Amino acid sequence: MTVVPLQVIVDGTSYDEGSYGGGSSTGVPHGGRASGNEGFLAGDLASVTTSRPAPAGFASCYSSLAAAGATGVVSIHLSAEMSGTIESARAAARDAPVPVEVIDSRSIAMGIGYPVLAAARIAASGASLEAVTLAARRCAEATRTFFYVDTLEYLRRGGRIGAAASLFGSALMIKPLLHIVDGQISLLEKVRTSARAIARLEDLAVRAAGERPVEVAVQHLAARARAEALAERLPKRIAGLVESRVVEVGPVIGAHVGPGMLGLTVTPCDL
Repeated sequence: MTVVPLQVIVDGTSYDEGSYGGGSSTGVPHGGRASGNEGFLAGDLASVTTSRPAPAGFASCYSSLAAAGATGVVSIHLSAEMSGTIESARAAARDAPVPVEVIDSRSIAMGIGYPVLAAARIAASGASLEAVTLAARRCAEATRTFFYVDTLEYLRRGGRIGAAASLFGSALMIKPLLHIVDGQISLLEKVRTSARAIARLEDLAVRAAGERPVEVAVQHLAARARAEALAERLPKRIAGLVESRVVEVGPVIGAHVGPGMLGLTVTPCDL
C-alpha cells in the first residue's frame, strides 16, 4: 500500500498530511513529523485548510510503482462529492505506464481504510487486477459510517454541510449525528446531549452490523478516552464483532470536523 497525501495548509503554507514544519502561531511542530494531533489542535483551526494532491503527485506514484514491478494499480480515494482528489488520480491514470483502476470510495477515513485493506489482502494472494478492484468496490459499498461532532461550524466552513443545517444546530444547541449517503455528509438525527449522541452511535452501529461478522473502527479527534470507552462497550452489543480498533483522524479530516468528533465505521467480514 502506498499513500499519496493530501495537503494541510497552515497560514498559507502547505504541508503533506503527517509531515509538518514551521507555523508557530498554530502550534504545529517545527521541522519534523507530528505525532497525533497535539500540535494541530494547539492553534486556531480557522487558519487551517486542506487541498487535494496535484495530478503530478499521482503520476509520480504510479510510475514509481511500475518501476518497482507493479503490473497494475488499484487507486482508492475519498468521496468525489467531498474532494477533487479523485479527479487528480484519474488525470494521472490516463498516462500511467501500467493499468490503473481508480475507485471512488464514496466515503472518508476508515470508510476508505477498510476497502484499502480488503484490496490489499486479496492482492497479496496473487489475485488479478480485476479481482482486487472488485473486492475494493464491494467493501466500499457495504461499509457504513456514522459520526458525531460537537458543532457543525467546521463542516460549514469547509462547505461539507449546508449553512441552514449548521445554523439550525447552533441556534438550538443541537448535538448532530451525521452519516455518509451517496458520498455526501448528511444530517441523520438531532439530539440534545453528547451522551445521547454517543448512545445513538452505538445503536446505529448495532443496526448496521446485524447478525453478520463485522469489523468496527472507532474514530475520534482529541477524544481518545470517549473513543476507547465506546470501543469497550461494542463487544457486548455486537455479537458478530471480529475486530475493533480505535483511530484518531488526521489533520485533513480534523480541519473539517473539529475537536470532539467521534465516529463509527462498520464493515462486513463475509464479502
